[in-house]
Parts: sequence; C-alpha cells; structure tokens
Amino acid sequence: MSQDNLIKFECTNCHRINYWTTRNIKKIKTRLELKKHCPWCKKHASHKETK
Repeated sequence: MSQDNLIKFECTNCHRINYWTTRNIKKIKTRLELKKHCPWCKKHASHKETK
C-alpha cells in the first residue's frame, strides 16, 4: 500500500488500532467511521479514522 493515502482505524470502545486502509483524500474530505469487528472487544464496534 502507498504510504501517502494510508489511514488507520481505532476502536471507539477500547481505543486500539485494528485496521489499516487507503482512501482518496481528494474525493473524500470527511473522516471515515465504519462498523468493524474488534478482536479485543470481541464484538462489532464503531471504528473511527485517526491521524
């Protein structure tokens, strides 16, 4: 993955960084928030994009 577009997702419950992905910064201006499975909480939780 290219390092320029790489973003990380942090669990809103336990605040651990679980997922990495890319995003087109020119097209998507707002921060992403997705519901993903957290292996530490052992449930589906909301994950927010961090810096």
